[in-house]
Order: sequence, then structure tokens, then C-alpha cells
Amino acid sequence: MAKSKAFFENKSTNWETIDNNIERQIVGHDQSVMMVNVQFKKGGIGAMHHHIHSQVTHIAEGKFEVTINNETKLLQKGDSFYVAPNLEHGVICLEDGLLIDVFSPMREDFIKV
Repeated sequence: MAKSKAFFENKSTNWETIDNNIERQIVGHDQSVMMVNVQFKKGGIGAMHHHIHSQVTHIAEGKFEVTINNETKLLQKGDSFYVAPNLEHGVICLEDGLLIDVFSPMREDFIKV
């Protein structure tokens, strides 16, 4: 599988619409790691799910209710969270926001062939 270019320019990269309240933009990846920007409108829901990837997420903007393995916390701009592989997790956006997700290994399901 191909890897991304060395440099990422926001203006040159399209956003993918997930639903009416969520868009994502793949920033960079190779087989071992992937970074993704995820833009949420207030009320957007990242439904509870799990995957084999380790995930670290930084809250760049906004406020979110974050649930990981049945524990819920209110997090906001500047906070981060870690999700171990296969743990159930999800978010509810309480204020328009931007999450920066990092996955290892990369999320092949995010790449359109």
C-alpha cells in the first residue's frame, strides 16, 4: 500500500463527509501509522465502536463527551485520550470541534481504493 507525501497542505487535501455533522481529512500515513483530522458540528456523534488499532486523539477545538470502555469524561480543547486496541469507544460533540486522531497501524478501511 502506498504512503502519503512527505508534506501535508490543508488547502490541497479534500475532506470526506461522514454524515451531516462529521467530516474527516487524512493527513498522512504509511503502514504503521495514520493521522486524521475529524471536524464535528455540535451534536455530532462518533458512535460507539472498536477496532484493532491503537488510537491517540487530541482535541484541537471544541468540547466532547468521550466514552472509553464504559468510562465517560468531558474533555475540551487541549485535552487528549488514548484507546487501546479493541476497546469500545465513542464521542458526542458538545461544541463545534476538531479531533486529531492518530492510529497504529494505519486504518486501511479509511483509504479508498
